[in-house]
Amino acid sequence: MQRILNFLLILLFCLMLVHTLVYLAFGVALIPFPFDYDQAEGFELNNAVLLASGRCPYCNNDVFPFYGSGYPPLFHMLMVPFVKLFGPQFWYGRLMIFGATLVTALAIAWAVYRDSRHRLIATIAGLAFLSSNYVYHIGPLLRQHLLMVMFETLAVVVIARAFDPRIKTGRRLFVAFALLLCAGYTKQLAYTTCIAVAFWLFLRNPRAAIQYSLGLALAAGAIFALLMLVTDGHWWINIIAANQNPYRMDQFLGLLQQFLRLHGWLLVLAIGMVVYEMYFDRLSVFSVWFVAAFINTSAAGKWGAGDSYFVTALAAVCILSGIFLARSITRSWHLPGNYLSRFLKPAASGKWLALSAAILFLAYGISVFKLPTSGQFFAPIASALNIQPLPSWRYPLYDPAGWTVGYAVTGHLPSQDDYDRGWEIVDAIKQTDGLLLSEDAGFNLRSGREVIGNAIQLKNLWENGLYDPTELIEAIRMHSFGLVIIRAGLFPPLVMTVIHRNYQLDQIISMNGFDYQLWTPRRGATVGDD
Repeated sequence: MQRILNFLLILLFCLMLVHTLVYLAFGVALIPFPFDYDQAEGFELNNAVLLASGRCPYCNNDVFPFYGSGYPPLFHMLMVPFVKLFGPQFWYGRLMIFGATLVTALAIAWAVYRDSRHRLIATIAGLAFLSSNYVYHIGPLLRQHLLMVMFETLAVVVIARAFDPRIKTGRRLFVAFALLLCAGYTKQLAYTTCIAVAFWLFLRNPRAAIQYSLGLALAAGAIFALLMLVTDGHWWINIIAANQNPYRMDQFLGLLQQFLRLHGWLLVLAIGMVVYEMYFDRLSVFSVWFVAAFINTSAAGKWGAGDSYFVTALAAVCILSGIFLARSITRSWHLPGNYLSRFLKPAASGKWLALSAAILFLAYGISVFKLPTSGQFFAPIASALNIQPLPSWRYPLYDPAGWTVGYAVTGHLPSQDDYDRGWEIVDAIKQTDGLLLSEDAGFNLRSGREVIGNAIQLKNLWENGLYDPTELIEAIRMHSFGLVIIRAGLFPPLVMTVIHRNYQLDQIISMNGFDYQLWTPRRGATVGDD
């Protein structure tokens, strides 16, 4: 039996390592890509460009340049030094987020190792995070969500041993709550982790919980008030009011089913760990965090949300399942003497529990298997293994997760054709006079044009009755834009209607799986005609 367990652990390590190498290869291929790979990347970069020049990305969207951001500024501020050194480039923002996922994996591994002192299982738990389809799809993107997850995970791991008599509790608590503040000003969704940590701390030390939670609230409130003052109130409109999007139950249920299908094997172990702590031990901050984060995945049903909303819960699952596997292997369960322990001790002290836990990890490693089917390295492997993209997947990527509303349509390797078509669009922009209105801000930045409008943000504001498009519509009618680039019709419907009536489709250039429509002023159009 011990030989079987040792073999399974080595097999698990190799399997998770293969997943991680595929993830690293995707990151290496994507990070240098000079254009938008995901629709909002360019706008995230533009926020850093604005901050680097002393301007604010939380503007009055009704007036030129009709721009505003829906996310807090910390990630963009971290990019400012790179903007000053290298100009507006995608690579450093992607590299920063990619690095954040690696730090998160290290934090998960450290949490498991600190509990078990089992290096191999700790490594497997960290690699399990990087092996997830969700992390693979969004990890190398210039999007701030996984930076938030990194801050959340670090905060929880730091505070988990805050009451160890060998360390200074106050210092740990201060660092943990400072990390929570960073998480919240990276993305608003971190509020759940803040509540979970404060609740756990209240169970351990009510006085410290009140003291540090109040400190966090005051610090966050002071920053919020300052930003309200600096932006003349548009901070609230862009960050809070604009994010009141419609809820789609089918989107949440589809993502939940997909999450359970991919990660349910580890979820069983995580739930087992929570149940164990409830009945036989003290609740850890990891268990409280997992419950809160999993409940908060319901927010994935909002329009504009997606699979990334499950990644915080995934980090907690990897920690708890890793601890469960380690304790089963080392037989270090602590069962007090009671009527339940008499039935559970034989299983906890035997090797069948360890074998079952290892098999569940193995099932997880198999269920999250994915593979690019293009590129000099992956195309021959996919051909040799007879692996093809699923019929419903339009990219050269095998992903058994399938697709559901809200699932990131990413993960394929950029091709040389994508590079060529991107530069073709930039050349078309440079040959055009006037301003540029584009759904992908990367083209503005790459061609040296000012970023005008943030299509998704304007649509969110429009649907919440917070945006007056009069000035933008007038600029379109007056043909102020020499070129309009449409990828998915993301501007408010009224704006799209005015574009179609005053501009004509000049050409379509396909890049990265999308058809970019280049619209030029309609000849003979009557100025003011809507």
